[in-house]
Amino acid sequence: MNKANSKKCCASRYGREVSYQIEALITIDGRGQMVLPKETRARAGIRAGDKLALVGWRKGDRVCCLSLVKVEEMAEMLGDLMDSLKAVAPESGT
Repeated sequence: MNKANSKKCCASRYGREVSYQIEALITIDGRGQMVLPKETRARAGIRAGDKLALVGWRKGDRVCCLSLVKVEEMAEMLGDLMDSLKAVAPESGT
């Protein structure tokens, strides 16, 4: 993904207002599968074959919250985080 043409998402530090809302209520079927509604997929730009990371927040041993993040967005966010760390961390071995 070309960073110059990408739209950053999921973080307010980029100067955009970020809001959270319930996009849809979904049901898990007997096989453990779920369907993301067509409208939600369209708003999120999710297409067949896209990879999503399932991120969990833990409270002790219990997973209390789950979030789906497009892998390309997560990779970009992690790259930005690493760039930030490199900018503030002293070079090792100098």
